[in-house]
Amino acid sequence: MGASRIINAPSLANLGLLDFGREVEELAQAGVPWFHVDIMDGHYVPNLCLPIRVVGELKQQYPAIEVDVHLMVTDPMDYLSQLAENRADWVSFHMDATNFSRRVLATIRERGMKAGVVINPSQPISVLEPLIRFLDYVVLMTVEPGYAGQRFMVDSLPRVSELVALREKHGLNFLISIDGGIDTPNAIECARRGAEIYVTGIYTVLRQPDGNVEACRRFQRTLEEAVGL
Repeated sequence: MGASRIINAPSLANLGLLDFGREVEELAQAGVPWFHVDIMDGHYVPNLCLPIRVVGELKQQYPAIEVDVHLMVTDPMDYLSQLAENRADWVSFHMDATNFSRRVLATIRERGMKAGVVINPSQPISVLEPLIRFLDYVVLMTVEPGYAGQRFMVDSLPRVSELVALREKHGLNFLISIDGGIDTPNAIECARRGAEIYVTGIYTVLRQPDGNVEACRRFQRTLEEAVGL
């Protein structure tokens, strides 16, 4: 079994602030289908990251590229109206940030966006069971959330397989996103297990010797070849 498609979603949190616009343009030139935008509040995680308005500016400049927003915040419901106004395409949040995950998922969808939840390394995959029918995607954290540049936790690989098995058990087609420390070897292993979306960064497509454009194209080719696409 392998992934049915490969979606490269570079994390814009890894871009240099002084080179942000130029690097985003390079990712667009490389043909990436998604941008990944982390929004942090300094409370759920001890870090701050991109403002919501960057979502609207990305959609204005690159309307064909999907913007995937990862909320690392203590109250995800507070952000949904603004995200919809800024035309976010996909929105995920951490289940332990709210007591009302069903309500948050429903609100995301009511506002015209695709809805997902994020599973931290310390959470069992089984926590998804009550929500499984309401998800467009699941984000599997392969590092502890909050900081770019961490190394992939290798014990995440069986968790990918467990998540794929849960999807098959229920006959569903939500997408599986892998977020944290992605390099090419572990991305290949995740793709062979059935994951589709890769939140990439400095170990794959950014700050590479041959530049962002060629690195993105190489990553896409390599994973597609690995799973026979």
